[in-house]
Amino acid sequence: MKKVLIVATVQSHIAQFHKPLINMLKEKGVHVTACAKNNLAIKKNLTLTEPDEIIEVPFSRSPFSPKNLKAYKKLKAVIEKGEYDVVHCNTPVGGILTRLACRKLRKKGKIKVLYHAHGFHFFKGGSKKNFMLWYPIEKAFSKLTDTMVVINKMDYELAKSKFNAKNVVRVPGVGVNLNQFRNENIDVDLKKEFNLDADTKMVLSVGELNENKNQKVIINAIAHLKDEKIHYFLAGNGPLRDKLEQQAKKLGVENQVHFLGYRRDLPAIYKQVDVFMLPSYREGLGLASIEAMSFGLPIITSNKHGINDYSEDGVSGYKYEPNDYKGFADGIRKIVYDEELKKQMGERNKETAQSFSLETYLKIMNEVYDSLLGEN
Repeated sequence: MKKVLIVATVQSHIAQFHKPLINMLKEKGVHVTACAKNNLAIKKNLTLTEPDEIIEVPFSRSPFSPKNLKAYKKLKAVIEKGEYDVVHCNTPVGGILTRLACRKLRKKGKIKVLYHAHGFHFFKGGSKKNFMLWYPIEKAFSKLTDTMVVINKMDYELAKSKFNAKNVVRVPGVGVNLNQFRNENIDVDLKKEFNLDADTKMVLSVGELNENKNQKVIINAIAHLKDEKIHYFLAGNGPLRDKLEQQAKKLGVENQVHFLGYRRDLPAIYKQVDVFMLPSYREGLGLASIEAMSFGLPIITSNKHGINDYSEDGVSGYKYEPNDYKGFADGIRKIVYDEELKKQMGERNKETAQSFSLETYLKIMNEVYDSLLGEN
């Protein structure tokens, strides 16, 4: 029986992104082991039961943490004893430690290494600090990689031209399940829930409330609009919730900014709002926005990184520099008050979303694994 080890810094990463891949591998008769730090106790919405075996390794997300020395030693022992055919590593720190732990067995031809880059931390137009730190690391470790999987055009072009992995493959993120909950009837009415008028215009962001997701710029845009009919909904939890609530209150729009927390009824919410917002500074791709597109929503986004794979200014919606709150405000106003434009953009987005389906992703990954497993 072929054996695959999937490594990530935390188990929630595997639970959130790799369950369909694990099930696909098991259907091929592959024994799958997952290796990561167990953080699921604080991620109540996630479970991980799919792998045949789960091994806890105490990774730290910081590349400079001394805890990673202990994690590396345990991981190396797991790999050397496991007789794995393929080791599939994810996340920058997990990818570094895993490829170090595999290097001797790989040199002997006893193991293949797949590195799944979920969006490089450096890119054209991004942080110079991130480029100086991560570019030389990723380039150096690409030499210890048989197949590098990337999720957007920018990363693919860079990896193909500058890095040294034997093979580079581009996939549509980890695939969006376009059929999930599509026909499920969920009794959700945001206007009723928040006592809003029937003609209220609603814009939505989905994702962790953090600096990179940049929800603050949309709160600034709402304040700039000075239009009480336009309300902003934020689905997700995160460390910046209190700060964002204070920002909305300071700007006098606390009654127009609504924090939804973690929601299991997003498909029903997508059907009610007018436009989806993704103002991130960096995104490997941005699967929530693609899911929103599949429901026929226009999108207003930043113009950075993997977002550009599907966000086309004036076609899918509009896009702006991440801190351009006046631009975001203008885009919101244009779409929410023009039903024909909203419909036209939404129909186009439904078609675009098909290219990022879970089926497309799994088809490519099946071919990748057929190649890797067939060579051992």
